[in-house]
Amino acid sequence: MFPFGGMPRWAQLLGEGLPLTHFLRLVRAIMLKGAQAPDVARPILALVVIVLAYAVVALLRFRRTLD
Repeated sequence: MFPFGGMPRWAQLLGEGLPLTHFLRLVRAIMLKGAQAPDVARPILALVVIVLAYAVVALLRFRRTLD
C-alpha cells in the first residue's frame, strides 16, 4: 500500500523477511514491465531461501513431535 522506500528502515528490514514482499516484486516486474528471467532472479532467489528456511523449521518441529 505504501512505497517500500518511504517506510522507516526497521519496517523495510521486517518487510524483507516476508515472502509477500518478494512475490509482489516478482509479479510487478513480470506483469507491468515484462521482465525476463535475469531481471527477476533476485526475488526468485529470495523466495527460494525463505521457502527453504521455513521447510527446515517445519521439518525440525515435525521430528520433535514424532519423538
